[in-house]
Amino acid sequence: MICLGIDTSNYTTSVALYRGGEVIQKKKLLPVKPGSVGLRQSDAVFHHTQQLFELYGELAAEYDMRDVNAVGVSSRPRPVDGSYMPCFSVGFNAASIVASTLSVPLYTFSHQEGHIAAAIFSAGSERLFSERFIAFHVSGGTTEAVLAEPNGSGFSLELIAKTLDLNAGQAVDRVGVMLGLDFPCGRELERLALRCDEPLKVRPTLKGADCCLSGVENQCRKLYNNNSSKEYISAYCLKFIEQTICRMTDELIKKYGSLPLLYAGGVMSNSIIRRTVQDRFGACFAEPEFSADNAAGIAYLTARKAKND
Repeated sequence: MICLGIDTSNYTTSVALYRGGEVIQKKKLLPVKPGSVGLRQSDAVFHHTQQLFELYGELAAEYDMRDVNAVGVSSRPRPVDGSYMPCFSVGFNAASIVASTLSVPLYTFSHQEGHIAAAIFSAGSERLFSERFIAFHVSGGTTEAVLAEPNGSGFSLELIAKTLDLNAGQAVDRVGVMLGLDFPCGRELERLALRCDEPLKVRPTLKGADCCLSGVENQCRKLYNNNSSKEYISAYCLKFIEQTICRMTDELIKKYGSLPLLYAGGVMSNSIIRRTVQDRFGACFAEPEFSADNAAGIAYLTARKAKND
């Protein structure tokens, strides 16, 4: 079974092949102007159109696409009615053309399902397709926890916790740009934070299991205006997010019991946050290359779906 996956989300264009238990992927960040903290959807659509052709060409140069048995694509951000972003139409249109040309099935998934599936694949935790679990999706566009119920080849998702304002990845990028870092700022902010050896004290804001993250941006700006070091500000930002995720997890365990826990999304690839959460909860994590936006999970879900159909 050889399956092609396509994902055109903010801020990565990606294609992947799932072949005999192996995933081969090609991906490329969308270009963002220095000093900016994102892209307009019209610009994202334009860049995806340019990059998808390039990445698909690279994959096709290495593997014969005539051997593909099924095509999968992320067609929306989340698996709920009304979930929509224009950039996903680029991948959907391309996937539809490829599937039609090859006369193979086309399967659509949400970007969030792809993230969770990539984490399951990366962590070698296929057992989660047969049991209930809690998954966190923490990125620039999403900060949510969902209750996942197995439904055969995949899972259904129920939203059980969320941010009430800023997403974790947005906080990272806004603080990073304020410090003069390049967007996306996660890796550079982490490098700075790892140099900080000062004690940190943060107070996350929760309402039930939901969180508020706009406060960390405000606190980091105050620290910046008071001439705190870049290392300290970076560490403060990541510590705030880390403790917020831990507090959200505690609240969900109180409500749903000790279900398996899985963490996905670009923010959860941060070594500082990951180490603390993993030590405290013993959870499943995607490897870094499968944490940020990618088509690997989509290709993996496509293979499972095609096998069961």
